[in-house]
Amino acid sequence: MNVTLTASASSAVAARPRLRGFTAESVFVGRSLRRSLRDGESLLMAILLPVMLMLMFTWVFGGAIDPSGGYVDYVVPGIILTCAGFGASSTALYVASDMQNGIIDRFRTMPIRASAVLTGHVVASLVRNLVATGIVIGVGVLVGFRPEATLGGWIALAGLIALYILAITYLFAAIGLAAGSPEGANGYGFILLFLPYLSSAFVPVASMPGWLQPVAVHQPITPIVDTIRGLLTGAPLEAQPWWAVGWCLVILLIAVAWGSWLFRRKAARR
Repeated sequence: MNVTLTASASSAVAARPRLRGFTAESVFVGRSLRRSLRDGESLLMAILLPVMLMLMFTWVFGGAIDPSGGYVDYVVPGIILTCAGFGASSTALYVASDMQNGIIDRFRTMPIRASAVLTGHVVASLVRNLVATGIVIGVGVLVGFRPEATLGGWIALAGLIALYILAITYLFAAIGLAAGSPEGANGYGFILLFLPYLSSAFVPVASMPGWLQPVAVHQPITPIVDTIRGLLTGAPLEAQPWWAVGWCLVILLIAVAWGSWLFRRKAARR
């Protein structure tokens, strides 16, 4: 009898379908997208907060910063990156929740790559943030933003924004793995959301105190936002696109390596 049960169990295990190729990634992408739709509040806030910031900077502070009314053309690129940051930060919460509620234990027993879980969160975040970015640009046009980008400029802009969202989302996913709880992930991730304010996103670097200018110039956000601004307004780009792409790739490579290592290390402890 025991032999029969053992043989049946072995046959069941052997017959269990394995997730190969991109099947695992597609399963986790679908899971994360459904989770995003159910979490409508986070999705709504990821769109509303950048829109509110844009309206505040344009209508409240814009007149003091640029009395000519052209500040909206300057600030929209910064709002785009802020939108991406707010949207990507929810990934840290989702990943930390998965690590805390025990579902990773079940994933670990399945024949899937460790990267598949993170890839699902990241791709879903990329889709959410691209939609939110399109809405933010549309609102910017409604309040007076007039982009002058060519077709090639729009294509390059979409590629750069997607690369930045991919890099920052993987970084937030790694933060979610490193944090001990969703609350901790939220706190650590919140620090990254301040980077655009220490760059050329909202004011020119030359207007900052002398000791702060080197920080603003040599951090990743400044070349990225300057490249987005140049593509949208037709301003000279010089070497900024190379720095922008380089920073995005460096962040992406570090985040992927860090996140994969953390996932394997934490999952092995459970």
